[in-house]
Amino acid sequence: MSHQLVTLQQAGITGVVEETGRTFEENARLKAITLAIRSNQITLADDSGLVVDALGGEPGVMSARYAGEKATDVDRVNFLLGKMTGVPWEKRTALFKCVIAIATPAGDVALCEGECHGFISLEPKGDNGFGYDPVFYFPELGKTMAELTPEVKGRISHRARAAMKVPEILSQPLFNCSQ
Repeated sequence: MSHQLVTLQQAGITGVVEETGRTFEENARLKAITLAIRSNQITLADDSGLVVDALGGEPGVMSARYAGEKATDVDRVNFLLGKMTGVPWEKRTALFKCVIAIATPAGDVALCEGECHGFISLEPKGDNGFGYDPVFYFPELGKTMAELTPEVKGRISHRARAAMKVPEILSQPLFNCSQ
């Protein structure tokens, strides 16, 4: 059994699937099923974001739109840090979460999840990465996500942790494209 990974563009799929779900799982599932039906192929789609304990789980599924639809990464980081003003270090716990949904055109879905746990730093540091990476601090590494090399981030990020589970799902009979 083998699978060939292609982009939406390579598959001739256009358009955006609106993320109307209230959870990462719902959004990933919605995108994967919609695109599997459009392409008539097994499809992977993800949703991911930042979950901050002191903010009751914000920004969550709104991570990309947290500071407004047209906000930049810098705007979002500054908005987040503003909301965290006065929050003591020990209560700045957070996690990055990624859910990858794998769907068949018939609507069967499997989910792969990955998380990274850390803290929201007091100020941005690092030039690698994007989004909230400059303020997501890994205490065991003593660095923010944006201070990590792409190789390290590619091994320990929430997306990497979710993606590592995909081959096992694709090996299941339901997702065996040679049947």
